[in-house]
Amino acid sequence: MKWVKVLMVMAILFGMFCLMGPAGAIEQEMYPGEKKLHEAALKEGALYSYDTGPTWANWQGLFDAFKQRYGIEVTWNDLGSGATVVRLEKEKNNPQADTAYYFMPFGALAKERGVTQPFKSINFDKIPNLLKDPEGNWFSIHKGTVVFVINKNYVKDTPKGWKDLLDPKYSKSIVYLDPRTAGIGYAIVIATSYAMGGNLDNMDPGIDYLAQLQKVGNVRMIEKTTEYDKFIKGEIPIWITYDWNAYRAKYIAGLGDAVDIVIPIEGTITSPYAISMVKGAPHPNAAKLWLNFIMSEEGQGIFAKGFVRPILSDIKLPPDLANKFLPASDYKRAMDVDWVKAQQVQEKAAKLWGSKVLGE
Repeated sequence: MKWVKVLMVMAILFGMFCLMGPAGAIEQEMYPGEKKLHEAALKEGALYSYDTGPTWANWQGLFDAFKQRYGIEVTWNDLGSGATVVRLEKEKNNPQADTAYYFMPFGALAKERGVTQPFKSINFDKIPNLLKDPEGNWFSIHKGTVVFVINKNYVKDTPKGWKDLLDPKYSKSIVYLDPRTAGIGYAIVIATSYAMGGNLDNMDPGIDYLAQLQKVGNVRMIEKTTEYDKFIKGEIPIWITYDWNAYRAKYIAGLGDAVDIVIPIEGTITSPYAISMVKGAPHPNAAKLWLNFIMSEEGQGIFAKGFVRPILSDIKLPPDLANKFLPASDYKRAMDVDWVKAQQVQEKAAKLWGSKVLGE
């Protein structure tokens, strides 16, 4: 009788195993052809993703979900955008990476250097035209927005816009990064330029505004490197940065209601990040599976958990997560710009900023 019970238990477990199927088996397709692509990717057995450090933009969440769904481990490195393009060029005759991720203009640079290949992921048509290569050599997958982050422990009245920051009551309160050395610093130059009536062909209005902000004495410091830890420690009253830093400070670092996040009333800009399939990718089917997953509703939602905004505007987030972001109506004041063109005029703008703001 005892052996009968053991055999019955074994039969039940075997039946459960059969129902579960092999690791990474797909029960229901996200999109037509997913199962067939998955089968081909499993035969390749690997995926190499450049510049996707796990703590940035919740890439670890993407890695975990991809492995759970497909049974494929993602091998990554964390190089930085410029270094990633250089690495791809060095490996051009013997590609090692399957996909590469970077600040958006570097996608265009990678295409120019001949290290990408066209691939249009699922939902490719939903990406704004300004934020993708028409053939799919690169396409944006998430973005941030230039905002004010206010420490209410030190700032009584929260400024609502760029012109408010000129008020003497914000003396020695404002910190931002140097546009000659940091992408966010340059994004601030572009944001103020559009807010003050300029554009990429005429950034004088924004640079003149930043010079005025400097002249009235409201700039506490212009930093060379990230100020996140300093803000958390209470050393920065008003921080001009990307919104994901603000959300991290508010919800992850635990500052909570002490943090106000402001999209300036005169307007601001977005800052997108893009990804490419590498030319000659050693695991092309795994690369396509990975890029499709990133652009799926599930993948885009995982980015949102890391407080970077999905590139797809129609993604429905769980209420508890959606409520942590500023209202969509506020984000209508954040415009997309041509970052490929912006990169081409950056050196000129940086020199002009140094001259007018710092007198160099």
